[in-house]
Amino acid sequence: MRTTTDPYMQLLGLETRLVEPGRAVVAAQVKPEHLNIHGACHGGFLYSLADAAFALASNSHGTAAVALTTQMQYFKAVRAGEHLEAHASEENLGRRTATYRIEVRSNGRVVALFTGTVFRFAEG
Repeated sequence: MRTTTDPYMQLLGLETRLVEPGRAVVAAQVKPEHLNIHGACHGGFLYSLADAAFALASNSHGTAAVALTTQMQYFKAVRAGEHLEAHASEENLGRRTATYRIEVRSNGRVVALFTGTVFRFAEG
């Protein structure tokens, strides 16, 4: 993979911390503009953070991969000022598909869980 950020990641202020085969870590600081009507971090921001780590990890083998399915579970409310990290790990790597688990963490606690499966394009 040539780059570890894309325009959407830049817009949201997401920072790539790690990319290695089958793994990625993306970090962000929750800002006031990331909050929902209840004053907590918007689920869409948490999803985008997890999805960025998913994309980096799933494309880390040099084979283009695109999402087939994703699922997000939200466990804890996150407030402005909190530092988040999305830790992506490969659960299964096949020839045409791969599945990933992404934990979104704040201060060592898991605040959300994202799982996703990608389609891997043929090399060549």
